[in-house]
Amino acid sequence: MRVKTFVSMLLVPLVLASAGASAREISCNVESDYDFALTDRSVIFTRDSGTPRTILMRQGQLFVDDKWVTLSAADRNRIGDYERDARGVMPLAQQIGRDAADIAFTTLGEVAAGFSRNPAETRAKLAKARTQLDARLARSVTPTHFNGDDIGEGIGAAVKDALPSLMGDIVGGAIRAAFGGDTAQLKRMENMDKLIEARVEPRAKALERNAQLLCNKMESLDRIDNALEYRFNGQPLNLLEVRPDAKRGKND
Repeated sequence: MRVKTFVSMLLVPLVLASAGASAREISCNVESDYDFALTDRSVIFTRDSGTPRTILMRQGQLFVDDKWVTLSAADRNRIGDYERDARGVMPLAQQIGRDAADIAFTTLGEVAAGFSRNPAETRAKLAKARTQLDARLARSVTPTHFNGDDIGEGIGAAVKDALPSLMGDIVGGAIRAAFGGDTAQLKRMENMDKLIEARVEPRAKALERNAQLLCNKMESLDRIDNALEYRFNGQPLNLLEVRPDAKRGKND
């Protein structure tokens, strides 16, 4: 994953799913110029421009561009800690992907179904879209692999595909209520923001907590990175970079 891409992806479900409610915007303050990947044996950073272009960590060892480099005992320990902590982030990333999809489909879908002439049909459409997204998530997030671009694109595409049908069901319900004099249905339409908030808020807060925890873990990785004694051409590696001006969410 490109860290800043994943950070941007985190903001979308939190802001949209909370429907402007009490959940605060999570703003990770860690960015990276590198793409990040895991294999069974290695933690790998790559980028298309700049030097170094390839950095690989393996069992306390460090490979930079074209060779294994000599490390102090303290740096070998730091590299080992980095590998361990980077792998520890993956289950949390998996959970965030699942939670974001759950908010997008289950919660908002239930609201749409409440206004549909045929709730079972609406839920069936959503279930089909969710199944397709779950398959994509399974490919995008595994214990050794994370693709933030694919998750963001997958959730966005699935919601985009389902949205016309959802809006049709909601608008159709409003028209039927208006012409049929169904004041209770119209009242529910007026209170849709509150309905969405009531259904989304507990899940959005859980997602918020996990997103903040992930941000904290990424900042911890940055501290390990900053503590490395190793220098490449006299410069630190700067695998991750903290942005102090984005340290807190907007409501902190």
